[in-house]
Amino acid sequence: MENKFEQEKGLILDGQKLAWHSDRVNAWLKGEKIAPITIDCALTRKCNYKCVYCYGQLQANDEKRMTRDVIFRFLDDVAEIGVKAISFVSDGESTCSPYLYDAIIHGKKNGLDMALGTNGVLLKKEKLEEILPALTYLRFNVSAGEPQRYKEIHGCRENDFYKFKNIVKETTKLKKEKKLETTIGLQMVLMPEFKDQIIPLVNLGKELKVDYLVIKHCSDDEDGTLGIDYNKYYELKEILQVAESNSTKDYLVKAKWSKIMSGGERKYSKCYGPRFILQMSGSGLVAPCGMLFNDKYKKYHIGNIAENSFKDIWQSKRYDKVMDLISSSKFDAKKMCGTLCLQHKVNEYLWDIKENNLNITKPEGKPPQHINFI
Repeated sequence: MENKFEQEKGLILDGQKLAWHSDRVNAWLKGEKIAPITIDCALTRKCNYKCVYCYGQLQANDEKRMTRDVIFRFLDDVAEIGVKAISFVSDGESTCSPYLYDAIIHGKKNGLDMALGTNGVLLKKEKLEEILPALTYLRFNVSAGEPQRYKEIHGCRENDFYKFKNIVKETTKLKKEKKLETTIGLQMVLMPEFKDQIIPLVNLGKELKVDYLVIKHCSDDEDGTLGIDYNKYYELKEILQVAESNSTKDYLVKAKWSKIMSGGERKYSKCYGPRFILQMSGSGLVAPCGMLFNDKYKKYHIGNIAENSFKDIWQSKRYDKVMDLISSSKFDAKKMCGTLCLQHKVNEYLWDIKENNLNITKPEGKPPQHINFI
């Protein structure tokens, strides 16, 4: 469902925005080399939490040293080749990196749209005034609205729940005082067994005065290591509808219905999405997506920015070889991938264009928010 706030603010929380980047889609269709529009990455693989649903724990790979120079070179490279947005969201908690704040400012100065996803507990209050204006969005990852359940789900101390609340309050307060455009939201990774926390979290988001709460599915690997029963999501339809009914003109509650109700299934077998939205591990590893970070997927690993510049990696034959492989008949996303990846909605759109002859038409009207985070 859409509400007035969603329509007026143009927040797309369950979909993709490639239609507003038709120039790059057309270049890809012509066989031209394109830079990703968005790159999701982390500045470290470290994390201060041990969330029970963490996909990052399944993707261990060789840790490299992500120094300030390495990170800045990366941000310079991506701006030069035409990347439009960088989100520090991946397999590590980037607030664990001492270079996070400088990286956000440096990326913004380079003309990049910058975003951060974090549990928030290590976010420094004294740095908020500096980084908030440089962020397109700040997203807090939280899957519980009550202290004890927060502790259980996130593998942390109960006191961290109150630290989380305090830092979110500081950000929303600062946004209001400085009249900032930065979107501040909460994201709930929903496992079926977390259903008791849906409404408490809806109420918490309202209390904290965030712009939105998005409720999403939990991804699993191709072996089902996390043990998610996707059929159980169907039982949550009613409570998710109740959650969304709490939306107001200032607060959007949105379930990612297209994934939650998909049964974990894909309609596409080839993976075209990473050409447009690439992921990078907090180790510096460049791979098509986060589901391929683990060392056992080395055939899909492209390079590491701690060893070579991102520009050189992007220009390499290896980059094109891997991208061509995952979009070929030698690769079957239905069998060889984890469930409902970051690129899922982009893949659906590109599949329809490439395989079902969907016409590319640039949408009319006002573009959505966060347009470069596709």
